[in-house]
Amino acid sequence: MARKKALPALHELESEVMEAVWAHDEVSVRQVMEMLNAKASKPRAYTTYMTIMRRLDDKGLLERRREGKTDFYRPAYPREEYAQLRAQAEVDALVDRYGDVALGHFARQIEQLDPARRRALQRLARKR
Repeated sequence: MARKKALPALHELESEVMEAVWAHDEVSVRQVMEMLNAKASKPRAYTTYMTIMRRLDDKGLLERRREGKTDFYRPAYPREEYAQLRAQAEVDALVDRYGDVALGHFARQIEQLDPARRRALQRLARKR
């Protein structure tokens, strides 16, 4: 089975922006700025959000649509799919780097789980 493209990890401001976009499906830079600045101790400039959102578009995490002079952004992946792809990339990186040592740690972690949770994870693993 072919692997999906590994998506980049998000830094703090990128995470905040993505959460705002995921919560509203499609938003303008100004809408994101107003949402995030409303709860920020130190508001950020419009150009900061514009730059972050363009970079997220370049990274393949947002999709941009222009209407007049306004750019609207929507998530390229639902939150859950992004989390799944990031988790897979992190696990793959650990296994690539540490091989059986990493797999041994995963196996020990699974052994220590509550049996009901272990069964739920096994069902989840079979879906892939």
